[in-house]
Amino acid sequence: MQVLQRCVPGKLMRVGEIEHQEFEYTRHDTVNFLVAMALDSGKMHGWCLERNDSQHLCRELPELFREHRKARRIHLIWDGGASHISGETREFLSGYPKVRALVTPAHASWLNQAELLLRSFQAHYLERGDWTSREQMIDHLNASWPEYNRLFAHPFTWSWTRHDMHKWVDRHDQRLC
Repeated sequence: MQVLQRCVPGKLMRVGEIEHQEFEYTRHDTVNFLVAMALDSGKMHGWCLERNDSQHLCRELPELFREHRKARRIHLIWDGGASHISGETREFLSGYPKVRALVTPAHASWLNQAELLLRSFQAHYLERGDWTSREQMIDHLNASWPEYNRLFAHPFTWSWTRHDMHKWVDRHDQRLC
């Protein structure tokens, strides 16, 4: 996530006027925000990584695994980021037999429920953000995700079944070829 500070403060909405936000900004840095989502509760847990590389990712994963040590299996659903698919990360995960890492296809982030969670989180906590430093944004993120859990988290229920998919394919088969 980019740490952006607007060059001109936004003008708040008033009666008869919409909110205004200037497009010019100063970019201070980036924050690498790792998010885990528990489907049974819809709750998230966030970590701000110092860098977006395998070394920093593998350093935080044991904490995630500890939280779910009673689970029979842990699925990591990732985009194809370099830190996710590197040999160092795969080697690290080989020491955790109940962990399965699954990588979504390119341009298919909509398949990743964590991406959808991040979009919702961003809409509630980041869209109108204005940060003067990386540390300020990290403090905001660390304060925001627990509040998001309290106010918005709910269990995830997948309603699309294999039967639904087959019916859809049968109905659209001619157009897919």
